[in-house]
Amino acid sequence: MERMNAESAPSEYTIITPSRNQCVYTSCYCEENVWKLCEYVNDQGTCSLDEVYAVFISNERKMIPIWKQKSSRGDQPVIWDYHVILLHANKQGQSYIYDLDTILPFPCLLDVYSKEAFRSDENLKPAFWRKLRVIPGDIYMKKFASDRSHMKDSDGNWRMPPPPYPCLETSESKMNLDHFICMDARVGYGEVYNLSDFVQHFGVK
Repeated sequence: MERMNAESAPSEYTIITPSRNQCVYTSCYCEENVWKLCEYVNDQGTCSLDEVYAVFISNERKMIPIWKQKSSRGDQPVIWDYHVILLHANKQGQSYIYDLDTILPFPCLLDVYSKEAFRSDENLKPAFWRKLRVIPGDIYMKKFASDRSHMKDSDGNWRMPPPPYPCLETSESKMNLDHFICMDARVGYGEVYNLSDFVQHFGVK
């Protein structure tokens, strides 16, 4: 286990994943990293899968700022087209974020992560306002599929090296990543929130 600081998990909280450096991780494949975290929880039974959610963060313009990322420069945010994190909303009413691309604690209390990494939409231009699609872990594992074609350039070369394991696919699909990145609540899986509603719904009551 990693040593936790006062802003991360309290001592009575049981971490549901391996330590950060033991997780399955491939840079720029956050959607697969989170799928693998869900798989670990499911296989190891570290908590009930109905407490775990994959959270896709994006917007209509696919331009979302997130602070405290490993690739941040100073206190500048990274502007992602989308990002994916794991949310653990446990039975005690506590919510934790598992983000393998952050410099914040792993896991991190949602309210701390929100304050440090999301900050607020109030001071951003509307083009950068964040939306979040929250998908139950079991549905994510059953429905998500990616052939990784979005990570190839027009010549078919990888923009970033792919994970070493086979592509994630289902009996229904080999590629449906866009359904998860899309923030139109009428399509896809899970529930779509704006940032303030997400924090209010899953944060400290």
